[in-house]
Amino acid sequence: MNSIPSGWVLRPLADGAFCVPTALAAAANAAWFDPQRADAKPVAEGGRQAAWFVAGEHGPAVLRHYRRGGLRARLGPDGYAWLGQARVRAFAEVRVLAHLQAAGVLVPQPLGAAYWRLGLFYRTAILVARIDGAQALASRLDQADPQAVATAIRAMHRAGVWHADLNAYNILFDSQGRVWLIDFDRARLGVVSEAQQYKNLLRLRRSLVKVAGERGAQWWDVLDTVWRTLPV
Repeated sequence: MNSIPSGWVLRPLADGAFCVPTALAAAANAAWFDPQRADAKPVAEGGRQAAWFVAGEHGPAVLRHYRRGGLRARLGPDGYAWLGQARVRAFAEVRVLAHLQAAGVLVPQPLGAAYWRLGLFYRTAILVARIDGAQALASRLDQADPQAVATAIRAMHRAGVWHADLNAYNILFDSQGRVWLIDFDRARLGVVSEAQQYKNLLRLRRSLVKVAGERGAQWWDVLDTVWRTLPV
């Protein structure tokens, strides 16, 4: 398995490596992945306090450092077992994003990924283009179109991608009302069964209920009805 998509280049770091599209290779450097960079502003919604809005030669972007959630965070918030470069989580997410873009699914443009080795462990980060003016489904449920969301999720599954954490903050609407899907950490490429597809929808339901209670459940019921009318 190639660790990076076609049309990307790999650059070494003192303790790891980063990759970027060939068009950005001349300008790219390790500072792109540093959350302490002067232009970094924390993302307020979602992100586990590990995402920042940044701007630079790569254009308006979001920098995200990978963090564990739940009980596993007690083992260390940002360290992952080293299983080889192809298994680096940010590199895997870049491959998924490139695949979805090629399939015509609206996802953020990947701009780079990096990792840093720490003995048997590593840290990692991803840089993606910012969706200007986007709002999460959680923030605009009353204006959100269930048909548009259901169609976007179907397109993702039809492209052969299963989302590991499809929640109300990982579905965005841009200023034109288009639906974008984000955060493909731990996503899987391959044929997505009907059961796996519905597992994504049920995960979204739990998130909506947590965010909006009965209103979230009612909105999901409409989504579910629409979902069942869409071609597989």
